Amino acid sequence: MPPFHSPDRPRAITVYCASSKRCPQVYLDVAAELGHLLAQRDYTLIYGGGNTGLMGALSQSTLVAGGKVVGVILTRFLEDGYAQAGHEMHTADDMRSRKQGLDERGDAFIALPGGFGTFEEVLEVISLKQLGFHAKPVVLVNTNGYFDGLLQQFERGFSEALINQKFRGLYAAVSTPQQALTYIEQELALQ
Repeated sequence: MPPFHSPDRPRAITVYCASSKRCPQVYLDVAAELGHLLAQRDYTLIYGGGNTGLMGALSQSTLVAGGKVVGVILTRFLEDGYAQAGHEMHTADDMRSRKQGLDERGDAFIALPGGFGTFEEVLEVISLKQLGFHAKPVVLVNTNGYFDGLLQQFERGFSEALINQKFRGLYAAVSTPQQALTYIEQELALQ
């Protein structure tokens, strides 16, 4: 993996999050805050390409703040009008290819609140890190305690020896987007 601050490679963070149109405002606000911070810190946002829910708030905020955005979306979602306009967009014909496009483009991963897809995406990058396929930082932004149940399940896995204790450092859980970026920057500085 090239160094994070390589001059010939843009700094990119993949963000997994909800596309639901019925998201509570607190989650939309956090997505917008993260988008603003990504642009302010000159990161490229890599995300699922959607124009609704947290995806829409995140990408729109990044764009409004002058940031670079790259979407990876299913071809059928693009054709159905679910893609955010105004930035670089890549299409994939199936979910495996879409996830691969999201994973490979990011130097780090952030999960905001989301549904089954978000859980599946972030658990996959944690699993891939456990297996040694990457060493990129993975952070859950636990807004309003959204990931509490998942984190409790992880703890049960550790306590019942289904997850080895040595894997506690595969991910971090923080409360705010600012903390997520601080964690990522600290982790990448060590690489």
